Amino acid sequence: MNGSREPARRDALCAAAVRALTGDDALHYRGGKLYRHLRPVPAHAPHLRSEHRDDEDFDSTRGAADASALRIAHSDAALHRALAPGDAVARMVFDMLEQLRCETRVPSGMRGVTRNVRHRFDTWSRACHASGLLDSDIGLLIYTVAQMAESRLSGRAVLEETEGLIEATRAALAPSLGHALAGMRRHCDDQRAYAVHALDIALHIGERVRDLRQAFVENNASSDEDDEDDAARTMLGTWFDIDDDEGEVERLALASSGSSSAREASGEDYRVFTARYDKTIRPSTSIRAALLREYRERLDDLIAARHINVPRLARMLQASITVPHRDGWSFGEEDGRIDGRRLAQVVASPDERRVFRRERERPRADCVVSFLVDCSGSMKASIEPVAVMIDVLVRALGMAGVATEVLGFTTLAWNGGRAKMEWLAKGRPKHPGRLNEACNMIFKDGDASWRAARGDIAALFKADLFREGIDGEAVDWACSRLTERDEARRMLVVISDGSPMDSATAQANDPSYLDQHLREVVARHEASQSTEVLGLGVGLDLSPYYRHHFAVDLSTPPDMTLFAKLAAWLGARRRSST
Repeated sequence: MNGSREPARRDALCAAAVRALTGDDALHYRGGKLYRHLRPVPAHAPHLRSEHRDDEDFDSTRGAADASALRIAHSDAALHRALAPGDAVARMVFDMLEQLRCETRVPSGMRGVTRNVRHRFDTWSRACHASGLLDSDIGLLIYTVAQMAESRLSGRAVLEETEGLIEATRAALAPSLGHALAGMRRHCDDQRAYAVHALDIALHIGERVRDLRQAFVENNASSDEDDEDDAARTMLGTWFDIDDDEGEVERLALASSGSSSAREASGEDYRVFTARYDKTIRPSTSIRAALLREYRERLDDLIAARHINVPRLARMLQASITVPHRDGWSFGEEDGRIDGRRLAQVVASPDERRVFRRERERPRADCVVSFLVDCSGSMKASIEPVAVMIDVLVRALGMAGVATEVLGFTTLAWNGGRAKMEWLAKGRPKHPGRLNEACNMIFKDGDASWRAARGDIAALFKADLFREGIDGEAVDWACSRLTERDEARRMLVVISDGSPMDSATAQANDPSYLDQHLREVVARHEASQSTEVLGLGVGLDLSPYYRHHFAVDLSTPPDMTLFAKLAAWLGARRRSST
């Protein structure tokens, strides 16, 4: 096997290996990520994450799959959750140590699995060193703990390339962790006994991370503790799947999904019976000016009551989304490339050191984010916290230099409207396809500033907008708008609380007709890679539709904790500019 194997072929082979090791037929791969049925299986350790999948050799990909299978086969998930610490960093380290324990439980005779798993860990270790992730104190600390634990559990020496780099940190940790590391090795076959020692290490590392944060605050007068917490969380997002909050997903319902029997029976693709009555509108233009001002005042009051620190959120988003771009040269430096214009100065003053130049890099957000709001009837109950969330994010993203637009989708009628009447008049032909008047809405254009669009965003409060939802066509429309923009990175965030639903279409075709179309549309745009499509579920897990998804519970209004999670989620797929 080699790195030239097609991604789909890799997924199929990895899925077969995982099912063989676990005996679980529900496991499969999609886009390089492991799923059970429609739920993603989280990566429990940094060395299992696949940020640059196309650059991986096949043995490394197989190693990640084999390691995930060993975790499923040899770890009691309920017991692990019961024993896990409450502190977020300690819990991450605890997860990683349990993963390393499971990787020692390779069945006898499967030397290939052992080789794959170790190759994966070593490949990740070298990549960390090459990428600069070990330049931060927190990154070096977590990396050193991973190396010490893997070495003790497997009986191998730590990676030679980074041995010198971690030596000082390892020496500082050894007195505190030595007893617990020895205990973990003795109890590799007993998860509960092993967890006692793993918990000691996790709590100790959690305390050290807090100390590093505090040291940063004390040494940087311009930063406050909250900013450092945000920076640390963003950095930790490069090591752990902090957006895959397994407990959060378990508390929220999973969106229902199915295949269309009408599509299977007819053998036809998705179709629209008539688009004659479809419209694209700007809701603010149909609202009286006085009422629109009331809506805006209501939204401002809701935001003020939450005491959201928008400038701090803007800094978090900037750190999460921006990428460095070359921005000319910095002259008069003490190292770098020799500046030819200063050669005479070298001759005249041999001791002069400021004769070099260096390339200057500045962070730039060459990015646009479009929010697409599901304005179906059920969303009316959640529109206040949704409007707060959108308004704050749009304002903060604008301060971070990111272009934004706010769109919505609904229907112009209940139960089909004029489209259904036309279908009835033509004798009710079978499998008519979408059978309602689609309505796309523009609350804010991508080129408009937040200040200019404040009133238009408040039009989300207009109650009679909320009818039914035809999600797939709306996603297509929003993506087509984004592809017309010049930004290098385009993100569409679909905010929804349920599956697509239009009663007329469901009755004339089947209940899963729109559902299947949404999955097809999202998969097509994910494959094209021109636009990143993300699903933000309001009280619902949208993983059946969106590979990149996040579920929020808005039964309480959004606060800075939620916005910090959203900032990390939006930045988790940051791509380097070309």
